[in-house]
Amino acid sequence: MTGQEITNKSFELIKTRLGGFTAPKMEMEIIVRIAHTTGDVDFATTFSLPEGAVAAGVAALKAGNPVITDVEMVRTGVRKNLLKELGGEALCFLNDPDVVEEVKGSDTTRSALAMKKAASRLNGAVVAIGNAPTALFQLMEMVDRGEVKPALIVGVPVGFIGALESKVELDKKNYHHITNLSERGGSPIAAAIVNGLLALAVRTDKG
Repeated sequence: MTGQEITNKSFELIKTRLGGFTAPKMEMEIIVRIAHTTGDVDFATTFSLPEGAVAAGVAALKAGNPVITDVEMVRTGVRKNLLKELGGEALCFLNDPDVVEEVKGSDTTRSALAMKKAASRLNGAVVAIGNAPTALFQLMEMVDRGEVKPALIVGVPVGFIGALESKVELDKKNYHHITNLSERGGSPIAAAIVNGLLALAVRTDKG
């Protein structure tokens, strides 16, 4: 079996194991990919995908808007070939020289400062946060102040300090988001969600 054949068979098996669980077609695409990435079908069904969130992300990617990530691991995991096909790019400002310099002696994190640095590219973007809750808190502050308006926030940071709290806060917002209300998460999940959005965007772009 080829790699693609194995993936397709895995997706079919996941859908079987979902049993009676139902979700709209586009949302199901994301749930299946989360299950595929984590190896945990039950966990995938716990994600919060409010109505319109997936569609907003797909529309943003089809329009060639960028994907902004909190860490390089998420950026690396995004399928660049699909993003390029749509005219977009994946950007991460964590290692930007200005950010690296500014964090010295600062009372915040480099991830939070990187989100500030990304401000000029955030409008209309898909933002994927898989590691740093401080980046998610910073982004929400910027959105709430009306400074930036991403098309979609994928907020799935992992960890025991601030991760769950940041996601609980995100899930209260009335702007488009995808998250999960637990300490679990991570960069591979964030990348998998973006890749699901990209697959949908390319598919619908081709009719």
